Amino acid sequence: MSTQQAVNIKRDLNKDDLIAITGAGGFIAGALTRYFHDLGYTRIRAIDRKPLPDWYQRVPGVECLSMDLSEKDNCIRAVEGAVEVYNLAADMGGMGFIEHFRVECLRSILVNTNLIEAAYRAGTDRYFYSSSACAYNTLLQQDPNVRALKESDAYPAMAERGYGWEKLMSEMFCQEYWVERGLKTAIARFHNVYGPHGTWDGGREKAPAAMCRKVIEAKDTGKREIVIWGDGLQTRSFMYIDDCTLGIDLIMHCDKLIATPINLGSSELVSINALVSIVEEIGGIKLERKYDPTAPRGVAGRNSDNTFIQQVLNWEPSTPLHEGMAKTYAWIEQQYADRKAGKRTVRDQA
Repeated sequence: MSTQQAVNIKRDLNKDDLIAITGAGGFIAGALTRYFHDLGYTRIRAIDRKPLPDWYQRVPGVECLSMDLSEKDNCIRAVEGAVEVYNLAADMGGMGFIEHFRVECLRSILVNTNLIEAAYRAGTDRYFYSSSACAYNTLLQQDPNVRALKESDAYPAMAERGYGWEKLMSEMFCQEYWVERGLKTAIARFHNVYGPHGTWDGGREKAPAAMCRKVIEAKDTGKREIVIWGDGLQTRSFMYIDDCTLGIDLIMHCDKLIATPINLGSSELVSINALVSIVEEIGGIKLERKYDPTAPRGVAGRNSDNTFIQQVLNWEPSTPLHEGMAKTYAWIEQQYADRKAGKRTVRDQA
């Protein structure tokens, strides 16, 4: 399914109905805001707690609010009049951030708890929640040659500490608001989203952006080495941002998926070592690899089983990793050059 076909998704939504998107000052929700704007939706409310000058993307014609959605009154304001609400607000980052700031990650449950109640009271028709593959049982992810995770593998529960448990509990809220109160909810478990306009430095970036930055730095400084967290054998799948935004739209507007957690990720499994090789090829450089076994490395292996999403939507994220990484590398390279020139960048805004 192409992006063009996304225009033909059956939505119970008029072009002037209000869409509220939280976390919109960040990477994924910022891209989602632009996605709906480009589809011709004229009333979009974007919310993030960052000051407006610090947002990663600002989309023309979109109502932008700077508010902390862990506060109940702010949630009421955020969803007022909204026909659809997309909750992508969370305090999160790469594995380094998730492992070192578990309390902050857990506190994101305040956002979803207050926001879904506010959406229900406001008469919102549909509510989307961005969950994560970190909700899956970590005992199933102890081998780099891991089998792909299917949706039922979240139980028996043994989620990633902090961030993963918050996601799993918030999923339950979404399920119960449908069963008991009739709010149509959608739940997507994201698997490592990457692409342009994301965090690329400072500790919150994920592996694809971090590797691009490290290779670019090595080329710029002449220090032809790269530090890799862990042994480099850990495996992951990475989903390009355009697949993510289209997937959100498809999942949100599929009645077969109401209150049903579903994987949203690529099934192209690669090791971190292989990811580094891809970035080296794009950058046209070969680096000496140094490994840091004391650094956060996460689970040994994680991949998305896309059987369910293929069955229900006849679609799955399909952007090849090399193709998406080439676009991401080019964007980060420009960000790096802009910073050297004294210009404002996404990292400087974060």
